[in-house]
Order: sequence, then structure tokens, then C-alpha cells
Amino acid sequence: MQIVLRYLNLSLLILFPIAWFAPLMRAGLLPLFSLSEISVISGLQALWQSDMLLALVVTFFALFVPYLKTLGLALVQFGLLDMRALPVLTVLGKLAMADIFLVALYITVAKGIGVGRIETAWGLYMFTGCILASLVIGLLSRRIAEAPPR
Repeated sequence: MQIVLRYLNLSLLILFPIAWFAPLMRAGLLPLFSLSEISVISGLQALWQSDMLLALVVTFFALFVPYLKTLGLALVQFGLLDMRALPVLTVLGKLAMADIFLVALYITVAKGIGVGRIETAWGLYMFTGCILASLVIGLLSRRIAEAPPR
């Protein structure tokens, strides 16, 4: 089981960057016109142009926190980092989940306003899946680490 968790965690190091560039949603002003695809990266690029402080915070939580958590967990799984780091990694995973909440909130607000059209895209599900997989892998790794030896 531990070997499977290692490989699943390492796969997230590849899947996270793919999810960052994948379309989260398609948005357009009027229903008759084509929709623009918005990804984590394109959203951050637009944010950097309008509000640098918010862009810095979102970049930290959307890109660095999940990736650092995944790298840290890999180091723990391969014995290169002490097991005492697992609670910190769990907190990092929860902070990364806040991004999914914000994206869902933005979609809900935009749909509620009724101006334009927003459709969720496959990247939102991939990004959500990566974050959730990271949380589950972290929890299972912690449970295995804390289990008494047989």
C-alpha cells in the first residue's frame, strides 16, 4: 500500500502542472459569441495585471502550496524528511483546498449575476481531483506512519 501511495503522490508532480494549464471554465459575455477558456495560469496572468498583492497570495496557494505539500510528502515517503513534518503537510493540503472553494464561489457568483455565460471545463475537475488526491494520499500516508508495527 505504501508503494502505491508513493507512486500516486509522485504522479501528482506531473498532474498538477497539467491542471494549472487546463481550462477551468469557459466564459463569455453574450450567449451568441464564443467562450474564452480560463485556466489557473491565465487567471493568474490577468490577476497580476490588476492586483499584484492578491495575485501573489493566489499564486502561493494555487501553485506553490499544493506542489510543496506533494514534494514534502514524497520526501517523507522516501525517508528523506522526518515523519514529524506530516502535520504541517496536512495543513498545507487544506490550504490548497481553499483554491477549489474560491473557484466554485466565483462560478456561483458569476452565474448568479446573470451577465454572460460560464461553463465549467475539464481542468476544474482535474485540478479538484489533484487537490483531493493529495489530501487523501497525505491522510493515508499519515495513518500508515502512525500505525504500530506488526
